[in-house]
Amino acid sequence: MQKKTAVTLWLISVFAVNGFATSPPSGSLIKTDIVTISVEQQHSFVNPYSKSALAIHFQLKENWHFYASAKTAPGGTNLKVKAPDEELIGFSEPVFPRPQLYFDKSLGKELEVFSGNFTVYLPFTVADIKTGSAEDMVEVVKIGIEGAACSGFQCRMPDFGDLSTEVRISFDTTIGEAKFTLPDLAEPPAKDKVSAVSRLADYSVWFALGLAFLAGLSLNVMPCVWPVLPLIVMRIVEQAKQSKGKSVAMGLAFCLGILLFFACLAAANIVLQIFYGTVLQWGDQFRNPSFIAAMALLLVVLALFMFDVFTVAVPSSISGKAGGGKGYTGAVGMGFLAAVLSTPCSFAILAAAFAWAQAQRIPLATVAIMLIGVGMAVPYAILTSMPGLLKRVPRPGQWMEIFKRTIGFVLLIIAVKLLAALPQVRRMGFLYFAVVLSFCVWMWAGWVGYNTKLSRKLIVRFIAIVLAVAAGAAFLPAPAEKLISWQSYDADLVERALTQNRPVLIEFTADWCLSCTVVEKMVYSRKDIAELIEQKDVLTIKADTTLRDYPATVALKDVYNEPGVPVSILFIPGEKEPVRWHGLAFADELKTHLKGLSPRQ
Repeated sequence: MQKKTAVTLWLISVFAVNGFATSPPSGSLIKTDIVTISVEQQHSFVNPYSKSALAIHFQLKENWHFYASAKTAPGGTNLKVKAPDEELIGFSEPVFPRPQLYFDKSLGKELEVFSGNFTVYLPFTVADIKTGSAEDMVEVVKIGIEGAACSGFQCRMPDFGDLSTEVRISFDTTIGEAKFTLPDLAEPPAKDKVSAVSRLADYSVWFALGLAFLAGLSLNVMPCVWPVLPLIVMRIVEQAKQSKGKSVAMGLAFCLGILLFFACLAAANIVLQIFYGTVLQWGDQFRNPSFIAAMALLLVVLALFMFDVFTVAVPSSISGKAGGGKGYTGAVGMGFLAAVLSTPCSFAILAAAFAWAQAQRIPLATVAIMLIGVGMAVPYAILTSMPGLLKRVPRPGQWMEIFKRTIGFVLLIIAVKLLAALPQVRRMGFLYFAVVLSFCVWMWAGWVGYNTKLSRKLIVRFIAIVLAVAAGAAFLPAPAEKLISWQSYDADLVERALTQNRPVLIEFTADWCLSCTVVEKMVYSRKDIAELIEQKDVLTIKADTTLRDYPATVALKDVYNEPGVPVSILFIPGEKEPVRWHGLAFADELKTHLKGLSPRQ
């Protein structure tokens, strides 16, 4: 009775979701927000009485699946691929791939499913057609797709419509080579193929929660959190000089920062499960280039603080030098930062604990994630609540200043390591911005003092903000898409083009040349110029002269008699001498010459 009730509620939820569905798509490609379905023919054409097949390709969004078996699918909602009943083409039963085993938490059992990218094959045989005409025949085939598409947290039963394709039947041409071969019939999945999440779901609750606590403890010895450990040590040293009550309160504030980060993870996990039907993966934020860059820049700023470049309220509170509420705020912030830096580490125990949490219902998953944070925070709570341990910490002195500046260099190394994880095209931009940001931070705090007039403070800090914003706008955006298809410098390639009376445009540049970068943005990033180059069939050559022995460097001096870069040279068919530009703003002149070229034949 309970199973029937569960299935009934499941079906109600499916059809409730699909009450918002739009009209069904149709054609040779069906695309929704969760799946793309396409059809491919085994042969470009077939002959009467020949055999062939259609391949139906499915591309499912991550963490979604179709039910594979009518025996285990709730309410018979397994994937169905229905071929039409045609007179000229006779279809056999569809050939499905081997299914996978999936543990459905809502039904409490393992089910056979299809997920990821897979293909269903429809074999067919062409009838022995007799006709007096030798012309080809075209048969339109419409394939029906049915079935519930589900994630771990919601299901949909879309109206996919018909997937259609045209089968050409030829009478006088021999059938060609097959584009694919049919696989063997699908076999039931082996027990050892059960997914890791399914196996993890079988752990006992108490064992898994204990595992989560141990995973949090392990974060304190993992390399990911090492960059912030010196800052924590400095904070503990400062706390050792304070009263027991203040020391304990500061330690608890630090632990609160750790728990606050894991609370954010738990909240993000809830949002992703409810609204997007997916789960949060450990360290996902470090796959986001913007997050990586922000963390790297934060470490650069902290390094500047270690070098005493600035001493403003919030950074001072982070290091434990400020008292009162600011000190507590800094302790929370440092705890949060320590937890953030720990997230890329995914050793076995941590990965197992987090994966188990993803296989549970939301309340239990939230408890498990928060227990990871508790495990990480416990050592700091114990250390700061035991005055005997704090008294063993050496007194501040010259060693503290040396240690502090050493940590500044360590933070810079970690920042560079983070920036190295950025896409190569964005790496240099962030490095330039880091330098400008460092200057702006120094300008903000170092150019004015406590006794500086308010008006002067406002002017200096306003200029610092404007400079930082301008640098961000210049260096942080991703590079624009290249509008011109440049070829590397090749003297033979240039010579062949000139022999064929084809116009040639050569841009001599170098990586160390700032003016060349300006030319690239002011001239060759213009869409109207790129369109003219395409229309006039201009061969565009990027001549790199970064190093002395590059072919373009030799040609710049020995062939074109130019002293340096930037220089652009346009060879016009019929003209004895090319047109040369050595400045920066020659876009309009180049455009005029391009317009005067004969159109491409």
